[in-house]
Amino acid sequence: MKRALITGVTGQDGAYLSKFLLDKGYKVFGMYRRTANPNFWKLQTLNCLDKIHLIPADLSDASSILEAIRISEPDEIYNLAAQSFVEASFAQPLSTADITGLGLLRILEKVRQINPNIKVYQASTSELYGDGQKGLLNEDTPFAPSSPYASAKLFAYHTAKNYRRSYGIFVCNGILFNHESPLRSLEFVTRKITNSVAKIKLGLEKELKLGNLEAKRDWGYALDYIECMWLMLQQDEPDDYVIATGETHSVKEFAQEAFNVLGLNWEEYVKVDSKFIRPEDVMYLQGDYSKAKNKLGWEPKVKFKELVKMMVDEDYKKWQDCLAGKQFPWDAPYYVSDLNIISRTKRA
Repeated sequence: MKRALITGVTGQDGAYLSKFLLDKGYKVFGMYRRTANPNFWKLQTLNCLDKIHLIPADLSDASSILEAIRISEPDEIYNLAAQSFVEASFAQPLSTADITGLGLLRILEKVRQINPNIKVYQASTSELYGDGQKGLLNEDTPFAPSSPYASAKLFAYHTAKNYRRSYGIFVCNGILFNHESPLRSLEFVTRKITNSVAKIKLGLEKELKLGNLEAKRDWGYALDYIECMWLMLQQDEPDDYVIATGETHSVKEFAQEAFNVLGLNWEEYVKVDSKFIRPEDVMYLQGDYSKAKNKLGWEPKVKFKELVKMMVDEDYKKWQDCLAGKQFPWDAPYYVSDLNIISRTKRA
């Protein structure tokens, strides 16, 4: 039986990956940070919380990483943990650099010292490309990060390549473009949109405030991308891969499509608020997954409109169930309204 250790196991990708690996017969261990409010709702939704082995640890603490590796004795490590909210990285640049950047370095050092045969997947990101890019972006396109988050990910990206060359460690960078699902956290614009659309339809909200409507992203379905993470570690040689759909759509298009799902006109409800404008934003991202298609045999299955509908339908159903008094694992009712949060782009 193969053994896998997943950092960031409580996140969207961590939950889907846990279920995916369990279905393949793995023994799954998950690292999570102890917090005042444990966030296990995604794992509970997929009915796999009681099937994985949880290890409290933190990527900022090398000794806890060491302990997690010793306990799990993994064949594969999937490093999915990060401060992954781009906007928050401008407000928390130091902690973002420590967790998102140095976290992988700490993992690879422990792998090098304990068992260099462990295979490692590093969750990289399309945010590495930054702004000003045109056309399809692939593994050879130059990087120009536009946020502390992307800069930290760039450090981790090169750290992975360095340990691969210098120590022969099997480590792969998955340059994943935006991938969404009903398990996406509400900090991300896609889920913010679908959650608000559901609430507006049910009379629980009157409007949706967004930032840059013209930014374009290559949005895919998270579960499709999970398969590709696993495929990377099943190859004979480690390599880096772009994972994307090859399509790009604006935030405005996402909002329009989401409101269409429930028969609403987006222009009647969407307002632009400068509070949600980033100090520096990436305007365009579109990925070329040709290498993954040719070498891994991978292609995305779920396309844009199907993804948006899936997310809206799930949020709408959960708000209906909530209003009916049903109990189920979910995040939306526990978020503080962002209307009172002051960003650095708006003076108090």
